[in-house]
Amino acid sequence: MAEIEIKVPPVGESITEVTIGNWFKNDGDFVKMDEVICGLDSDKATFELTAEAEGVLHIKAQEGDTLNIGDLIATIESASNGASKETAPKQEAPAKQSADAPVEAAPEKVEAKTEEPAPAVAAVAAAPGKAYEMKVPAVGESITEVTIASWSKKDGDHVEVDEILCELESDKATFELPAEAAGTLRIVGKEGDTLPIGALICTIEPGQGAPAAQPAASAPAPAGNTPADKGYSEKHTSPVAAKILAEKGIDPKDVNGSGSGGRIMKDDALKAGNKPAESAPQPAAPAQPKQAAAPAPAPAGSRGQRREKMSSLRKTIARRLVAVKNETAMLTTFNEVDMKPVMDVRSKFKDKFKEKHEVGLGFMSFFVKAVTVALKDFPVINANLDGDELIFNDFSDISVAVSTPRGLVVPVIRNAETLSFAAIEKEIVRLAVRARDGKLGLDEMSGGTFTITNGGTFGSMLSTPIINAPQSAILGMHNIVERAVVVDGQIVIRPIMYVALSYDHRIIDGKDSVSFLVRVKQLLEDPMRLLLDM
Repeated sequence: MAEIEIKVPPVGESITEVTIGNWFKNDGDFVKMDEVICGLDSDKATFELTAEAEGVLHIKAQEGDTLNIGDLIATIESASNGASKETAPKQEAPAKQSADAPVEAAPEKVEAKTEEPAPAVAAVAAAPGKAYEMKVPAVGESITEVTIASWSKKDGDHVEVDEILCELESDKATFELPAEAAGTLRIVGKEGDTLPIGALICTIEPGQGAPAAQPAASAPAPAGNTPADKGYSEKHTSPVAAKILAEKGIDPKDVNGSGSGGRIMKDDALKAGNKPAESAPQPAAPAQPKQAAAPAPAPAGSRGQRREKMSSLRKTIARRLVAVKNETAMLTTFNEVDMKPVMDVRSKFKDKFKEKHEVGLGFMSFFVKAVTVALKDFPVINANLDGDELIFNDFSDISVAVSTPRGLVVPVIRNAETLSFAAIEKEIVRLAVRARDGKLGLDEMSGGTFTITNGGTFGSMLSTPIINAPQSAILGMHNIVERAVVVDGQIVIRPIMYVALSYDHRIIDGKDSVSFLVRVKQLLEDPMRLLLDM
């Protein structure tokens, strides 16, 4: 018997310790080479720890324990002469068996059964009686679990290859799960369930029965239900949205979805209710739904409550924001910017700019350019703290906060200091569209050095934005309001915007933070400085 020690591996230059997030295997389970056994959390990301050999796992550290790099986390006891024993427990975990090593005969029976599914999975079409198992795919290095947001299909529905089955939500992004085979869907994981990577999410039973039954059901559909059925399959209406639309008598074809791939979400269905409400009084039939909906808002003193499970993305946002408030010495400084010069440039060149570059000229590109210039003058604003050291970045990867139906995401504009106004605007539009559709990749949301957030789009006049860790500062934009100000001894009306800079006072002094914000103000109030690099 050889025992192999599994120690906490180096996961980054500045990371000295990690916390065990959760174990995917139990003590005594059989593991195979490169199989993920647990998740490790650091102050920057989450990592997966894989088995370095085949054998029986012996856990030495428990979930929640904080270990230094190089500490012993587990051992793997490998047996060179136990080939039949190794293959037996290997199938116990997926089958959810709790017997670790009961009797010698039992593993042989399990082995006899488990030898068949492998060829069945490999050749679904050749074995109609065998079900194809679909498991949660790996969606990113640091993602260890996903939550089933919604099913696009129901249990027992017939599905085709590459047809979207459900939507998976992680703490960073949302992904669609397409069918890997054709047949009858059998759902294992329910909506709201949180599953680890590799867990069984559903099975697809191939064969002549299910596909034949489905066309038979759809054959009479052209008489009346074909449009609705097509709307559901093409738009991937979520179950909640489908129920709302059905209650309101709205055809999904007439609703524009804001979700991934045009998927109709709950908010889309609720907003769509305004249109049918106007046309509902004309026919007599919709009068009843109006009466049924009236009792809900009727009781003025109603004290009803409802509960909704927090999404993985929302939980991660909450955890990180609290961590920033607790772990940084955050302070905010304010200033105001006269936006008239920028607005004059926009009004003068916006038509020609759009005609040439096929993208609008917005305020954000001016702020991004101004920030990149100011970061060169005050590099400490673009730095971040790593233990007892400061990391200064010679580049400006600007994170832009984008609000989506699922929560706040922060995609990154890479090397913004080298981009033109047109390139910045195109990148902002591209990232905003991908964020709205839930298609942002992990590489598009990681690695920023400075963040800009615009609360003014929602009418915010003043706020103190929270730092986007591990960055050290964030600039907050707000709404533009005409105010009376004194210019050259005269009282004039000017469009004024308040700007706020929140920063980590542990590494950024008040002098640098105030000077940085003044520099941004100067560049915006005299845009020619941006063009002449002054």
